Amino acid sequence: MSEFEKKVRDTLANPKNQGEMQDADSVGTVGSPDCGDMLRMWLKFTEKDGKKVIDKASFQSFGCQTAIAVASMATEMLKGKTAEEASNLNAEELSADLGALPPMKIHCGQLVEGALKNALGSNPENSESTNNTESSPTLAQSISQQNKPSGTIKIVKLDD
Repeated sequence: MSEFEKKVRDTLANPKNQGEMQDADSVGTVGSPDCGDMLRMWLKFTEKDGKKVIDKASFQSFGCQTAIAVASMATEMLKGKTAEEASNLNAEELSADLGALPPMKIHCGQLVEGALKNALGSNPENSESTNNTESSPTLAQSISQQNKPSGTIKIVKLDD
């Protein structure tokens, strides 16, 4: 087993900050139910030394184990950072504790980066952002809303 796989397994055995945050100041969602990867991140800010910093971060993910591991580690890394410091983090930095991601898993770091930037107000494509966390749908509700048919289907039988 590679060092990467071991770190992912260890993180999955005890994920940090997983789940919705009821009193969040900001929430960001990124992903697509079509490909199966979606991630939502909640942020709670506090004042420290005259600066607004991230006090808590949590996440919810529908995706692979690597996405969950990256999000878990990233939410720990974000504590104490200002919004500007957090917005300057890229996918590679957010996933650094796992080591280099295999090429087929690079999107997991990008998913976490997208949800973070969305929560901070830098809206990437395929995302929804809100600062009104009381009315925001759960991640499962977001997926089911996006999977609703957008119109009607007309079936036509062609004669041979």
